[in-house]
Amino acid sequence: MNQLIISAAAEGDTNPLIPNIWEMFVVLVGFAVLMFIVVKFVVPMFEKTFAERAEAIEGGIAKAEKAQAEASAALEEYKQQLTDARAEANRIREEARGEGAQILADLKEKAAAESARITAQAHVQIESERQAAVVSLRSEVGTLATTLAGRIVGEALNDDERAARVVDRFLADLESQNAGAAK
Repeated sequence: MNQLIISAAAEGDTNPLIPNIWEMFVVLVGFAVLMFIVVKFVVPMFEKTFAERAEAIEGGIAKAEKAQAEASAALEEYKQQLTDARAEANRIREEARGEGAQILADLKEKAAAESARITAQAHVQIESERQAAVVSLRSEVGTLATTLAGRIVGEALNDDERAARVVDRFLADLESQNAGAAK
């Protein structure tokens, strides 16, 4: 078959290296029509799609920048609130410490006052018991001293006045001996 094409081409006076004008014209008209369709319909669609994508991307970037700005503002607000909360917590903690110290001081003062009251009451009770013991001992010692003195002297000391004088003198001597021994 190749042989046939080569022999047909060699018989005519046409040169295979020079193109046919009609073929070139048809190809050029077809190319022009195709270019017209591409320029009139396809390119605007591509341009429209490109513009939409560019607009979507720019809108997305703008939205992202806006969201970033809002996030930064929220972060700053959060940091400020956190700082304020920490300061408030420190203030409350210091107030609580101060109140605790005041309550502790009040309790110590009340405890000291209660201790002083109990001590004073105990001293009063001890003093009254001591007085009662002194009175009781005085009467017992007086009775014993009068009886003993009556036996020593050989006469009865039934006179109350005389017995009181003897008891007072005996107790005074006894107290002076105890005071001398304590020093």
